[in-house]
Amino acid sequence: MRRVTLFVNGSPRNGKVVAVYGTLSDLLSVASNKLGIKATSVYNGKGGLIDDIALIRDDDVLFVCEGEPFIDPQTDARPHEELTGAHTDWLTLNVGGRYFTTTRSTLVNKEPDSMLAHMFKDKDAWGNKQDHRGAFLIDRSPEYFEPILNYLRHGQLIVNDGINLLGVLEEARFFGIDSLIEHLEIAIKNSQPAEDHSPISRKEFVRFLLATPTKSELRCQGLNFSGADLSRLDLRYINFKMANLSRCNLAHANLCCANLERADLSGSVLDCANLQGVKMLCSNAEGASLKGCNFEDPSGIKANLEGANLKGVDMEGSQMTGINLRVATLKNAKLKNCNLRGATLAGTDLENCDLSGCDLQEANLRGSNVKGAIFEEMLTPLHMSQSVR
Repeated sequence: MRRVTLFVNGSPRNGKVVAVYGTLSDLLSVASNKLGIKATSVYNGKGGLIDDIALIRDDDVLFVCEGEPFIDPQTDARPHEELTGAHTDWLTLNVGGRYFTTTRSTLVNKEPDSMLAHMFKDKDAWGNKQDHRGAFLIDRSPEYFEPILNYLRHGQLIVNDGINLLGVLEEARFFGIDSLIEHLEIAIKNSQPAEDHSPISRKEFVRFLLATPTKSELRCQGLNFSGADLSRLDLRYINFKMANLSRCNLAHANLCCANLERADLSGSVLDCANLQGVKMLCSNAEGASLKGCNFEDPSGIKANLEGANLKGVDMEGSQMTGINLRVATLKNAKLKNCNLRGATLAGTDLENCDLSGCDLQEANLRGSNVKGAIFEEMLTPLHMSQSVR
């Protein structure tokens, strides 16, 4: 049985005596376990590459490397004091398995209050651990550490493509590089795409509709559709809560059971739209056109426009049986020839509203403001009890 002494490439210390058996691959595997490295090749003391186990003799001294060229231990060896930085300003850092060589002054001078400065300001102040090459071990990401080290070298933030600035920012916070944190926060803010507040077009919205199953509710809450042409589209059950639908063309659209709560419909056109069971609580439809709309659901679901702003709307000829317009504002609105049977108009502002030709049978007008309202050519007589508190 042959025995050999194994050293890490370039180092004359901490050798391991092992038995040689099997193949060269077996020897490399043993060397990896003994020396704590990923051994890939073996050299003799003169730098000769050994590629066959038969070339190894008893008591040979071999140097194992991880793929790097052979380093002569006689010419490259340095005293231990030099490796620890006691007599030199140069340091080697092993950050997450990647080596960085820099000076002590680089790590200390620019950010004297940082963690790196405290680690290397005084010898062994932190009891820094070293690997087999004498490099100081730091368990952090090397790709995020490199921009930080370069910043300490020349004071400029330079980050290569593909490096996430958020990762560098977290490393800067970890090491306490305060002046770099501000630079990174500004760089991250500038790298963010500008917020796009442009309205959604008909083409984009139709694409959304086609990609959504008919039985699924499409969430459009708070989206901007200002000025879009959404006419004749099937918009049933869609959630438009707090959406911007101002100046939209929704003529002949099917908005059955859609949620338009607090939505902005000012100046929009909804002529002949299907609004059965629609929810328009506190919505703003000032100046909108709703001529010939159908709010009447045969299944009994009543449209709810409670508290809506309907100033100046044109709802002429609309079917609104049982509609809830409680405390809504209909000042100066046109409701000529509308069917308002059983409608809830309690507390509604109907000042200067044109209700001529309307059917108000069983409508609740208690507490409503009918100052200046027009009630000509009514289909059914309006009883005093309907408008008395």
